[in-house]
Amino acid sequence: MDMKKIGKDDNTVFTNTNLPANESLEAFQPANLDEKFWITGSHSSSEFLVDLLDVDIGNLLSNIMLGMDSSFQKFGPFLGWLWYLSLMIIFEAHKLLQPADKILKTMAIEFAEYQVCVDVFLTTQSYVDIASISVIPRTTGGQVYYYYPFSAVSDPAKLYNDLRWNITRPQGFEAVMRVRCSQGIQVHDYSGNFCRRIPTDIDLPGIDCDKCILVTLKHDDKLQDGSECAFQCALLYTTVYGQRRIRVTNLSLPCTNMLSNLFRSADLDAQFANFLKQAAIEIPTAPLMQVRDQVTNLCINILLSYRKFCATVSSSGQLILPEALKLLPLYTLALIKSTGLRNDGRIDDRSFWFNYVSSLSTPLAVPLVYPRMFAIHNLNSKEGDGSILPSTIPLSSEHVSDDGIYLLENGEDVLIYFGSSVDLNIVQQLFGFTSVDEVPTQQFDNPLSKKLNDVVNVIRQQRCSYLRSKLCKKGDPSGMLFLSCMVEDKNAGGASYVEFLVHIHRQIQMKMS
Repeated sequence: MDMKKIGKDDNTVFTNTNLPANESLEAFQPANLDEKFWITGSHSSSEFLVDLLDVDIGNLLSNIMLGMDSSFQKFGPFLGWLWYLSLMIIFEAHKLLQPADKILKTMAIEFAEYQVCVDVFLTTQSYVDIASISVIPRTTGGQVYYYYPFSAVSDPAKLYNDLRWNITRPQGFEAVMRVRCSQGIQVHDYSGNFCRRIPTDIDLPGIDCDKCILVTLKHDDKLQDGSECAFQCALLYTTVYGQRRIRVTNLSLPCTNMLSNLFRSADLDAQFANFLKQAAIEIPTAPLMQVRDQVTNLCINILLSYRKFCATVSSSGQLILPEALKLLPLYTLALIKSTGLRNDGRIDDRSFWFNYVSSLSTPLAVPLVYPRMFAIHNLNSKEGDGSILPSTIPLSSEHVSDDGIYLLENGEDVLIYFGSSVDLNIVQQLFGFTSVDEVPTQQFDNPLSKKLNDVVNVIRQQRCSYLRSKLCKKGDPSGMLFLSCMVEDKNAGGASYVEFLVHIHRQIQMKMS
């Protein structure tokens, strides 16, 4: 791979497309730098960070758009990716979650016309106006990588592995995608990171195995019970080796006039991913309260339909949930309390959140708002069921004890929480220190520490991400950060899970009457 080294007067990185990317969808294992979990001391990654930080950022603010444009002038006619790394950029305050002007949008369309995909890596400790910057990667099929607050001590491994996976993951270029449907159904809209110049097709200067496109369908004619409706997705693209290929995916589904059959075969993850992306679309243009109400009403209307047409014999005093969608209220509550819909969030955090969600794959949708939590203080007592990962724990403070150590992950970050009465012998085995204040994050030569290392590496492999980590202790702000993730509890973000179920039940009863 040809990569241009970053120098003091050069703030862009460009690569050509002749990189040895593997087209198989094998699981990606992030590099284990010196076998350390999160804080790396390896020579290669430290050297890498020094190269990144060896940038003169004095004039970066005024030249960021000029830098992107000049890079495009140099390399635009060549098919490829354009990376832009900006360090500690400070912009003037702009309108909350909408782009400041149309300059970047115009530039993004020009990039897309030349089939240039732009990924933006932001390593910052201040406001950078992601709402404006993200227009270019969103239009060109790229992605925003956001490291806030960036630490030159703890974040090099995450940045290194994100760049590594960005280069080596299965990907294609100069893509055009179209979805076709059989009679009675038509495509209503597309949502994701792409450029759309004609109604029927979407243009993707870059497409990779992590991207997801939401296609909204419209039912515009009668469908016969027992018949089948067909869908076809055709993707024309160029491989990293310069081969032009077409990938066609066909799907045929049976039609039914029995609503109970529809609920029985419902896909919870796909349904919730749709909730998530619809909320992300509304966030830049609607008040947060309105978006939260829309999400809640979507959940209520689905459960109302089930109660009204599929569970008529049940008592009106019962909240009846379809088996396939029984966790939909929980995930809806988690979405309402998420970073994108909270009133107390930073503007850049919210901007990054809805841009990240727009191309998020379905398997990562639920963990983003309802993370997985594991107890890691009792890994030695885990039953031998063949699984490396311990059982997940509900996100409620009732399940967090003062003498425990817990790991929480959402696909992007890891929080490790220490109770106030944690056994220091366990801390010694896991981390090599008897004081929580001195805990490093690396593997030690004992069974418990090795099991923790295996757990973290399995999570990384599942998420194709290195996962930034943060140590949290009860009684200080970091502990409050961890407890704010307990979405089943009542907190500043909203009601408890029990209260939310009661609210949904009352709304359904009101609509039924």
